[in-house]
Amino acid sequence: MSHNDTYAVLRAGQADADVLSQVIADAFFDLPPSPWLIADPDARMKIFPPYFRIYVELALAAGEVHTIHDRAAVALWLPVAAEPSQPPPGYLERLAAVTGPWLDRFLVFDEELERRHPAGPPHQHLALIAVRPDRQGVGVGTALLAAHHARLDEEGTPAYLEAASLRTRDIYLRIGYSDLGPPIQFPDGPAMYPMWRPPAAA
Repeated sequence: MSHNDTYAVLRAGQADADVLSQVIADAFFDLPPSPWLIADPDARMKIFPPYFRIYVELALAAGEVHTIHDRAAVALWLPVAAEPSQPPPGYLERLAAVTGPWLDRFLVFDEELERRHPAGPPHQHLALIAVRPDRQGVGVGTALLAAHHARLDEEGTPAYLEAASLRTRDIYLRIGYSDLGPPIQFPDGPAMYPMWRPPAAA
């Protein structure tokens, strides 16, 4: 199998939801917002997979979920219209059921991200991108992004994301994103970095 086959981007389906939720949980376990959301590592290990599954299912229903042949990486893209959207039906109940005693942190997290989400031109939101820890740093995530960015450029559609660390922010700066206003600062916690990518000129 060639390098290109390994990183060929596939559309994920409902059958992939469990494995991809676990990939995100593993990749995000130590990112700066994670201990702020759930201080107890054992609780985080238990809660993260069903928490991220909420987002995987949302993107399967309303957007696109991209992966590669061995499901070691995943990107969730959601289309965003000019008008702000409401959380999907049942989201808050499901969030409460999954996060339990940590719910308040997750509500603050959602609120801060929503408050800074740009209104205005329709765009695609890179809600999450994750690569399994043992496969990070070899270009898998970049391949996932490049495939979709090429399509966004053809369509003339901008992209938005929130980088979870300065390290990931640097990666996005190198591939055409730029900072969109100051960092999103969580109370007594870390910052995230809102970023925007205009479509490349045809």
